[in-house]
This record gives sequence, C-alpha cells and structure tokens, in this order.
Amino acid sequence: MRFSYVYIMTNKGHTTLYTGCTNDLVRRVAEHKSHHYKGSFTDKYNCEYCVYYKEFTSYQAAIDEENRIKGLSRKDKIELIETKNPEWKELVTEKGFVHDKTPWSEKVKQVMDDLMNNQ
Repeated sequence: MRFSYVYIMTNKGHTTLYTGCTNDLVRRVAEHKSHHYKGSFTDKYNCEYCVYYKEFTSYQAAIDEENRIKGLSRKDKIELIETKNPEWKELVTEKGFVHDKTPWSEKVKQVMDDLMNNQ
C-alpha cells in the first residue's frame, strides 16, 4: 500500500512554516534540504526541517488535510506541531524517518485515535 503525507517544514529559528503534500516524504524532504527548487518558498526561507507529518492511505485525503492546515492561523499550526512534536525535533531527513522512542502501546493508541478521528 502506498501512503501519502501532509507535512510541515520550518527553518532553523522556526520563524517560517511551510505546509506541503507528497506521496514520497523522504524524497520531498531531501529536495527541501538540498534547495532543489531554486527560488521556491522553502528555498527562499531555508525551510529544511520536517517537524510534522501525517500519513494517509488516500492522496485526496492528504490534499484535503493540507488545505485545512494552510487555512489555520500560525498559532493553530504551532499547536498542531507541538501536539505531536513538542520539542520541534526533526522527524524526517533525507536519509529517512527519524525513529522515536515512543512505546509501542502509545503508537498503537495514536494510530487508533487518528483512525477514529478520520471517520
């Protein structure tokens, strides 16, 4: 099964937030980090750190979530990030997903909560 992702990138000082959608998050983060698209928003504002992402089984669901997040205030986007990543750690790099030390039972609970909220 292929997944799609909505994600938020930021710069070193967390002064700029960029929301995007992709079906290959590691590749897309690598493009942001390498400034692949010269002159783009993320290139201009040095958004190189993926601090939030959410996985979907439908690309359309990811696009819908991307549009919802883009409509949020900065305060609400920060709250969304800090709910999942209170320390603003980098979650995805060009080498892959950064594994956290969250207990398996907590991960299962998070997945179940996400499934229940998406119905």
